[in-house]
Order: sequence, then structure tokens, then C-alpha cells
Amino acid sequence: MNAEYVWRMEAVLDLYAEPLDPARPVVCVDEYPLALTAPTRDPLPAAPGQVVREDYEYERHGSCSLFAAFQPLAAWRTVTARPRRTAEDLAVFLQTLVDEHFPDAAVIRLVVDNLNTHAPEALYQTFPAPEARRIARKLEWHYTPAHGSWLNMVEIEWSVLAQQCLGRHLDTLERVQQEVDAWAARRNTERATVKWRFVTPDARRALDHLYPTPVRTAA
Repeated sequence: MNAEYVWRMEAVLDLYAEPLDPARPVVCVDEYPLALTAPTRDPLPAAPGQVVREDYEYERHGSCSLFAAFQPLAAWRTVTARPRRTAEDLAVFLQTLVDEHFPDAAVIRLVVDNLNTHAPEALYQTFPAPEARRIARKLEWHYTPAHGSWLNMVEIEWSVLAQQCLGRHLDTLERVQQEVDAWAARRNTERATVKWRFVTPDARRALDHLYPTPVRTAA
């Protein structure tokens, strides 16, 4: 178990250490569940010395899933809201990634966690075989270790999105999409990104206990 964890971790860290390559972009992909809610009472408007006040009660309007792709070295991200979180939803998202966002890439190197839908099979469940194969040929899958989703940089983007955009009532899929589009556009314009500092030598020092053989003396 530990041996598999550390080799998957080091493989992802090696990928992050590579320079930007437009022909072979490294793109972190993940999903985020979101409840659709609306307040049961109109908020009280702001007044001098008083912020807008909302009642704590709300009503549920179902749920949706956000699909995000984040290219750290290019300071770029996109987020799509979909009604569900199925293999088919992921496949459609990946088709858009290949055809609209990276049409000139030779291969897109995906960093994903071990969710059961994160696999080329999702493409074949969704599209006819020729189309599934066309998309699959453009994708190279790199998995974080089990219980190691913290290695996927898109997790940091989820945290920023939750703080800056999702801390309010959003009651429809259309409104969610409008909000995340505006958030992603602003982040892209600002060239906001993640400055990843955790590299393989750090991992070998900090997580020495996970390595089957001692590595503290290794370079």
C-alpha cells in the first residue's frame, strides 16, 4: 500500500515539476457537489452601519455538480455546472476540454483522483466507439494516490471558489453557471494560479514513514 502511494505521489510531483508545454498541457480535473438553495424570506437591505441581513432558513432546490479543469502553469481554469456527477457528465466535459479548450494539444495530461468515473471507460459509456477513441487518444491519465487527493491542485481552486463565489444562495443551474463563469473569467484575467512548492525531496523528508525503505539519506 505504501509503495503504491509513494510512487503515485512522486509521479504527480514529477509532472508538476515540468515546464509549461502547450503541446502537452498538465490539467487538473475534479468535481464538486453543490446544493441549490434559495432563502425563504427576502433579505433586509443594507443600511448605514448595517450590512445586508439574511434569515438562516432556506429551501432546497435540488443539487448539481461542478466540473473544473485547472492548468496551473498557464494560470487558466474553466468550471462547468451539470445536473449530475456521472461518467457521462465527465465524458461530455472531457470532450469540451479536448475540442474547445485544447484543440491543438498533442495530448492533455490529466491529474485526477481515484473516483470510479475517472477513467477512459467513461468515454465509451457515453459516445460511439470512434468518437470515444478519438477523445481517449488525446488524454493521458495521471492518478493521485488513494486518499491523496490533496495532491491535485484543483482542490486549492475549489477552496478559493467556495470562499469567493459559493457562499451565497444559488437556486438554479443557470445562475450557478453565470456565477462560476464570472469567477473563472476574473481569475484568468488576473493570472491567478497556485505556486506549488511541495516537491519530491520534500515528500521524501516529510513522508519518510510512508516509504518501504529509508530515504532520509537519499538525494
